[in-house]
Amino acid sequence: MKRILTALAALALVATTAVPAMAGMIDDIRQRGVVRIGVSLGGEPIGFRDAQNNPVGYDVDVATMIAEKLGVPVEFTDVSGDARISMLVSGQLDIVVANTSATLERAKSVNFSIPYNRAGLRLIVQADAGINSIEDLAGKKIVVGRGTTGETFIKKAIPTAELVYVDQFAPDGVLQLQQKRVDAAIEDSSLLDYLATQNPSLVTLPGLYSNDPIGIAVAKGDPEFVRWLDMFVSDYIQSGAYEANYKKWWGENANPPELLALW
Repeated sequence: MKRILTALAALALVATTAVPAMAGMIDDIRQRGVVRIGVSLGGEPIGFRDAQNNPVGYDVDVATMIAEKLGVPVEFTDVSGDARISMLVSGQLDIVVANTSATLERAKSVNFSIPYNRAGLRLIVQADAGINSIEDLAGKKIVVGRGTTGETFIKKAIPTAELVYVDQFAPDGVLQLQQKRVDAAIEDSSLLDYLATQNPSLVTLPGLYSNDPIGIAVAKGDPEFVRWLDMFVSDYIQSGAYEANYKKWWGENANPPELLALW
């Protein structure tokens, strides 16, 4: 019995001493001295590069606020499509703030914060193409991002459509639309509503095909980090920073989607 108790005590000691060695993501980031955040620079006003080639946009501002709250500089990586998730899972990024819809499928691989934005899928078409509804897109060429919710939707809703894949909606998808090499594109309403105001030759079709929560994504395994991000987003909403940032990029007359704080 004495030997058993001694063995159990030794195991308990190993278990208790092993826990502190498993540093959380916040500790890792602060020890490293920089937070690695993936942002999508493929479309105004969510994320793009300014005239000096600096990352700017709504998501870039949110990512910068996260870094400020963590007390470290931010290192941006331009990500899109499937890379947003794979780079988190492989440990190349700490956080992804890249207009990522928090879907059940993606939640199998990564964790999400509460929504810091909401967006719905919308279609944009050539203004002179005579396309007035989604049914008119049968057999047409449609720009989609690989691994996006838009791709999944089009495959189900318009199986006869010809999908034209781009890595970045802007400039690649936008250029194909402007050059009339495609008939339409599907993307988040937050991107397409802005694009339509800048290009008279393009119009959005009425209605949204989803109402997606846009969350901050992190790798699984650190629930405390997810809780911290939930608290960050809650403060972002309640402090007025959300409304101010949204109107900064979509205009003073824009109506930010309603978001609920958790904390």
